[in-house]
Amino acid sequence: MTGAVVTALRSALGARVDTTTSALQAARADKSGHASAGMPLAVVRAASIPDVQAVMRIATDTRTPVVVQGALTGLAGGANAGPGEIALSLRDIDRLLEVRPDDLIAVVEPGILNGDLNAALAGHGLWWAPDPASRAISTVGGNIATGAGGLLCAKYGVVRDAVLGLDVVLADGRLLHLGHRSVKGVTGLDLTSLFIGSEGTLGVVVGATLRLRRLVPGEVRTLTASFPAVRAAAVASAAVTAAGIQPAIMELMDAASLAAVHALLALPAPAPGSAQLTIQTDGPAADLEAAAIAGVLRDAGGTVVVSHDAADGEHLLAVRRSMHPAMESLGTTLIEDVSVPRSALPAMFDEIARIEREHDVVIPTVVHAGDGNLHPNFVFDGPDVPDHIWAAADDLFRAALRLGGTLTGEHGIGVLKSRWLADELGDDQWQLQRQIKGVFDPLGILNPGKVFAP
Repeated sequence: MTGAVVTALRSALGARVDTTTSALQAARADKSGHASAGMPLAVVRAASIPDVQAVMRIATDTRTPVVVQGALTGLAGGANAGPGEIALSLRDIDRLLEVRPDDLIAVVEPGILNGDLNAALAGHGLWWAPDPASRAISTVGGNIATGAGGLLCAKYGVVRDAVLGLDVVLADGRLLHLGHRSVKGVTGLDLTSLFIGSEGTLGVVVGATLRLRRLVPGEVRTLTASFPAVRAAAVASAAVTAAGIQPAIMELMDAASLAAVHALLALPAPAPGSAQLTIQTDGPAADLEAAAIAGVLRDAGGTVVVSHDAADGEHLLAVRRSMHPAMESLGTTLIEDVSVPRSALPAMFDEIARIEREHDVVIPTVVHAGDGNLHPNFVFDGPDVPDHIWAAADDLFRAALRLGGTLTGEHGIGVLKSRWLADELGDDQWQLQRQIKGVFDPLGILNPGKVFAP
């Protein structure tokens, strides 16, 4: 059957079917560092919607699993393809099809890079708000599949807030047009939102109608605030939120993450134990908001520096954006992703400190403090996550849930967190979600073993 599947794919798509060892190996892993148990049957580099439909019809006829891939920048193993599976790459379906400045919408194909999209939109005085750390190299389709967020989402929203409609190929090859081009629309069930964050388990997103924003003239102000300990920085970030001020960016780096980035960038070492908030305001009120935030941070015990120079501000943000390469310089990294209510950030850092003590680990952590989304990093040697690291991660996930939080704010469940999904959802909701997947994918061929794996 394996040979028959590849033969059928080649008959339908010709040279777009790649079975070279290098291509199959590359399809096994994303940026999480977790790889599948073996190589897929083939990598199909689709170039059009009919290509995707042909793959899905062959997959349905032969009961062959399909894993949809973009740029493979995910951090939860959600797009890793393994033995007996077809890796369906959408990277070559990458056009910007339409821009409507009057309606503030764009129509795109899934393979377009987030950064390339915004570069093209800038000429129209527009931008798409989702701002993941991987924005320069991740695809819009991948952003939609995981429900991505990023540094700017506290003020400007996540992917779910920025998508009006989707074109989706179902498991049997049918093409659906979901959502609308209008700002408002409540006809029927909201299947567009259902597909956002579904991680390729319900269908293949082959097009998207995006909600855009105008590039608003005005200043940008960036400030940093240093604190003697991370809990104090967390308390200060919560105080900014409580004061009713909405910065565009509010990022928190604990002592371990800050020290690692300073070492990577050859900057002077920060004071031992110190943590840092990096905050940016934008728009016509940027100066007033920055001054008000600086006052809140000083009252909370922070040492504040305000930059009035755009280039200097970008330099300050570069420290935060260098977190991932800094962690990679320390060893193999399990980059995690939990969210808690913003007021619970100090309590979550208390939990992280407890977990570090009890499990004898160091957990460098950065936070989108504007929305309570933490990225704890577990650093270890070797390619496989050791048992004691998983034990510490388990403790951390459960701590986030106890504080009213969630297992993932933007990375998705993928394969790495599927074992904890029922703990958050509860048995009834977990079963209901599995049943919904069964409606869209009755043969279970879309991204099996991910998200809803037993």
